[in-house]
Amino acid sequence: MVRYIGKRLLYGLLVVLGVVTLVFFLFNILPGDPARMMLGQRADAESIEIINRDLGLDRPVGQQFLAYINDLSPISLHDNSDVGSFWYLSPEKYAPYARLLTVGKTTVVAKMPYLRRSYQTKRRVTEIIASAFPQTAVLALTAMAIALAVGIFLGVLSAVYKDTWIDRLTLFISTLGMSLPSFFAAILIAWFFAFLLADWTHLGMTGSLYSVDDYGCGEYLDIRNLVLPALTLGIRPLSVIVQLTKNSMLEVLSQDYIRTARAKGLGRTRILLHHALRNALNPIVTSASGWLAGLMAGAVFVEYVFDWKGMGVAIVDALEKYDFPVVMGSILFVCVLLVVINILTDILYALLDPRVRLG
Repeated sequence: MVRYIGKRLLYGLLVVLGVVTLVFFLFNILPGDPARMMLGQRADAESIEIINRDLGLDRPVGQQFLAYINDLSPISLHDNSDVGSFWYLSPEKYAPYARLLTVGKTTVVAKMPYLRRSYQTKRRVTEIIASAFPQTAVLALTAMAIALAVGIFLGVLSAVYKDTWIDRLTLFISTLGMSLPSFFAAILIAWFFAFLLADWTHLGMTGSLYSVDDYGCGEYLDIRNLVLPALTLGIRPLSVIVQLTKNSMLEVLSQDYIRTARAKGLGRTRILLHHALRNALNPIVTSASGWLAGLMAGAVFVEYVFDWKGMGVAIVDALEKYDFPVVMGSILFVCVLLVVINILTDILYALLDPRVRLG
């Protein structure tokens, strides 16, 4: 298991390095001037030159890439003897950090990966992600929980009552859920439940996880705002999980050991839950992990329609303002998240099915 996890970590590291390279060069060839966006259209050439020098945008692309890798790496090389040098170590830039080794003018330090600062707000990108990601994580986890609970239940029901009206109704629901675009489903659900049925549901069309008290007492947790975006976000994965559960259950129910369990006189519920469903979970786990990672990346349309302050809104706002450090940092964060989720999925895959051999 340790050797297998080590290999997966190595492959994940190579994927992250590839994404870092692709993202950096992609955003460095895009049209647009971050310095002019920061200063406005009336900025003079001297001010733009000063901003570009401060951001390191006046250097060759190769040097900028090396500096970016140096910032991201937890073990970095720096020259702290000259403020104007390319590898100058600024305490405000990397705090906190630990000096490991000094050889001449070169210092090796250990630090957290530095995603730089926003061009617009001057906030650290890690702070922006830390404030936006919990909102998306809560939304994605809730949507995935709804999709798994309802999807597995309907899938098992559809498999048990194959070719009946229950099976046909489940197929219709899953097909409808897959065919609805996210932005249309969000608008439709918001209009129906928060406008037409507002007197019964008491749900708002917009709102985030925390709302501001009307009497000036500060913010408070408002779970009602989570219901509609989570339901909207969970529709597509729910539709996939229904069909996967049904097909996997039908395959498992036709196996010899299921017929043996029936011949031994085991109850129907025990056969379904303890024998069939457990062995049918592998494709469901794989699909759920992929969907969860995608939802974690930020459901842009759903967050915008419901005004949910998550990663998707932060990335789109940064793109509109050419705030490339925020966009690049968010994409790299999502990439690392995908790698971690895939590794955990592979481990869970082996634990669920003893037939899977890690070798």
